[in-house]
Amino acid sequence: MDTTFLLVPGAGGRAWYWHRLVPELERRGHRAVAVDLPAGDDAAGLRTYTDVALAALGSAGADGGAVDGDVVVLGQSMGGLTAPLVAARRPVRLLVLLNAMVPRPGETGGQWWEAVDQAGARAACARAQGRPEDDDVGSDFSHDVPAEVWAAGAAHAGEQSGTPFTEPWPLAAWPAVPTRVLAGRDDRFFPPALQRRVARERLGLDVEEVPGGHLAALSRPAELAAALDACLRETRHTSGRGDSGARNGAGWSIAARAGNGAEMAAEEN
Repeated sequence: MDTTFLLVPGAGGRAWYWHRLVPELERRGHRAVAVDLPAGDDAAGLRTYTDVALAALGSAGADGGAVDGDVVVLGQSMGGLTAPLVAARRPVRLLVLLNAMVPRPGETGGQWWEAVDQAGARAACARAQGRPEDDDVGSDFSHDVPAEVWAAGAAHAGEQSGTPFTEPWPLAAWPAVPTRVLAGRDDRFFPPALQRRVARERLGLDVEEVPGGHLAALSRPAELAAALDACLRETRHTSGRGDSGARNGAGWSIAARAGNGAEMAAEEN
């Protein structure tokens, strides 16, 4: 296994969210490290989340040591706030955002929702699909997840502290690493149209659609694993041609190259 996928969950912070994806990645020859975040701890913010994710990676190798080989960091939903912070503090081959929040420097997670008009995008998606605009939010998550998987998830549901949503996102620029943005084509909570707009405006990147809704790792794990494997292979091919930065966030790539070392140092101190 020469590639390790570090799987950063969304709100609630449970590693269980990834339990159907992990074996699919392993079947393709990769190692997968699913992170449990201290989501219910009001004393834990984005710095702590990043520390926990890095610690999980640091003990996932042979004999409990650090991993060898390439690392791919995958952030789901709220995990989009933490995943790039991990990529700013250690070398990674690829950063992948899945149905994720894409922050701007200095923006809090709480401000993000209004800044991108998530509520308006969600309502527009419901209208286009002939659903009530005030449809139960729970159905946004459960609608394509197998009933038995959704029922089992109740035992793993975690509280989410508001602390990370109050903190300004700390980096001055997006990490200078290849980045891919994946959107579930059936996501009702962060509809693909919203994700395309935000990725283009904030990162200068196009979105690649994958099967499934907001919780694609639960509803379509095999298809998601195949998409992730393809992203990795394409990134390696691009890197071999000497232009691995082609998919860096275009809007921030120059600033990231200039400032990434200072940001990483600031994060470490």
